[in-house]
Amino acid sequence: MQALRNWEYYGMTESFTDLHERSANKETFSHLYEIVTSRENILLAYRTMKSNKGSKTPGTDGLTIKDIEQRPENELVSEIQNRLQNYRPKNVRRKLIEKDNGKMRPLGIPCILDRIIQQCFKQVLEPIAEAKFYNHSYGFRPLRSTHDAMARVQFLINQASMHYVVDIDILGFFDNVNHTLLLKQLWNMGIRDRRVLACISKMLKAEIEGEGIPLKGVPQGGLLSTLLSNIVLNDLDHWVAGQWELFPLTQPFKSRDGERRAKIRSNLKEGYLVRYADDFKIICRDWKSAQRWYHAVTLYLKDRLKLDISPEKSQIINLRKRESEFLGFTIRANKKDQKRVALTGIKASKKQKIKSEARKYILKMRYSPTALNAARFNSFVLEEFTIILIGQHM
Repeated sequence: MQALRNWEYYGMTESFTDLHERSANKETFSHLYEIVTSRENILLAYRTMKSNKGSKTPGTDGLTIKDIEQRPENELVSEIQNRLQNYRPKNVRRKLIEKDNGKMRPLGIPCILDRIIQQCFKQVLEPIAEAKFYNHSYGFRPLRSTHDAMARVQFLINQASMHYVVDIDILGFFDNVNHTLLLKQLWNMGIRDRRVLACISKMLKAEIEGEGIPLKGVPQGGLLSTLLSNIVLNDLDHWVAGQWELFPLTQPFKSRDGERRAKIRSNLKEGYLVRYADDFKIICRDWKSAQRWYHAVTLYLKDRLKLDISPEKSQIINLRKRESEFLGFTIRANKKDQKRVALTGIKASKKQKIKSEARKYILKMRYSPTALNAARFNSFVLEEFTIILIGQHM
């Protein structure tokens, strides 16, 4: 809601709505730079950045949002507009954070001014991309969540009786995105402003401190990275949907069952994709279809998107016999009366992590029983334990 109020405050709602509608009508955009660099868009980006927790994290120049707040708004707007005329991002700071499996994830943290600039581009590009995105892509999109993705998987298990899952793990997705292909995908999406594309290219090639200029990949940590990663995999979404779900038939059918029989006669492979960022599944009805999808998607990723899969982590699972993991949840098709229903839960490692965090908060309250520590504990309980309850009763 805060973002919507910001849009309204700076009068950008109409511009973004117009971009979305034109994109939905398959128009192309060759004059986006003027919107990106407009005073209203820059101030909206700045205001949005101020509410971002990451704004307090310094980049390679050591500055945070507090340093930017000291400047008059007119000075900030002029500086960003001047920098974008011949844009050169500053070096990106490398930071490693631990993943749930104990391995380290490399984050790329741009300088604070470059993050505001990325937000300027995101605000303008997102409405255009949203009009083109697949309906069952849920990661890092407005008004969508992990629970929506899980609900879709459960629907396919419960209502469509589909109990086979193709789990595909893309090998180092964020580190291996092909820059040339990504720029071509932006062009094909209708983003034809060469100045905008040139700036995005420079963001992708921003030098990482201690590592040099990246030749591929979308650095995790940049505000534009999640949108760009969704654009990369949007081709996969629509290709999979076009193989079955959205396959054009030559004649209309009165029922879904009649439509399905016609598709089966055409030797199409039945399958439905559910994706959250680079984590996705294809839900199938039988083992044979699942095998066909496994090989087809592997080839598509390699040939079309220049991405490899991890053979160790990619597999086909019969949910009637084994559980599959998705977005921190486990899911299985358990027998209930005469049918199978989805049973979901929280991953054991996730539960253990939540318990460990809870102990830290409890110890803080024991040795320092302040109102602030109590509020922090209550916030933790609402956020984490609600996830457990949802996971057990989805």
